[in-house]
Amino acid sequence: MKRLEILIPLVKPFYTQEDPAHDWPHIGRVVALARKLAQGETVDLPCLLAAVYCHDLVNLPKDHPERSQASHLAAQKAQPLLFQSGFSPIEIEKIQQCVIEHSFSKGLKPTSLEAAIVQDSDRLDTLGAIGVLRCASVNTQMKTSFYDPFDPLAQQRELNDKKFMVDHYFVKIFKLPELMNTAKGKAEALKRVEFMQLFLSTLVSEIKS
Repeated sequence: MKRLEILIPLVKPFYTQEDPAHDWPHIGRVVALARKLAQGETVDLPCLLAAVYCHDLVNLPKDHPERSQASHLAAQKAQPLLFQSGFSPIEIEKIQQCVIEHSFSKGLKPTSLEAAIVQDSDRLDTLGAIGVLRCASVNTQMKTSFYDPFDPLAQQRELNDKKFMVDHYFVKIFKLPELMNTAKGKAEALKRVEFMQLFLSTLVSEIKS
């Protein structure tokens, strides 16, 4: 793992506190999840973890016109850092592919188990208690409302997560368990979504009280 020891200080400066949803603690959580999902599997762990460390090297706001290209840009940014850390050209290509395929907006199906685990691990970090915090953080950055006071659950209107934070739960978050690639990832996703559903139910009860 010496290569990862070299890589970590190279990538860490890219993850700042300006965006709490994509800061260094986010990387730490996704690394821990990736290790958990990789247990008992035949994977190239150094490449898998290197991909996690590099997956958000370029992070564009959700409303940025080039948001869908962020993973490609991150993969490009990773190349010289991975080379400097001692990864071979073949390994770098594999890591870059994992970085590209992790993107939700691209909707790509992972082409390797490593890529599947990176994708699942990153998506799991949008769920559960940390998911509630991250969603609110992104909401603040986009300067949108928490919810529609007249119809918080969009029962009589179309969902619009560019205007209301709560709508994002239905547009994306609650769909994630079915999009997981691994059995362990899906099980964890279901558990975390259950917490978020309870949070949303509590929120609605407070709004109406």
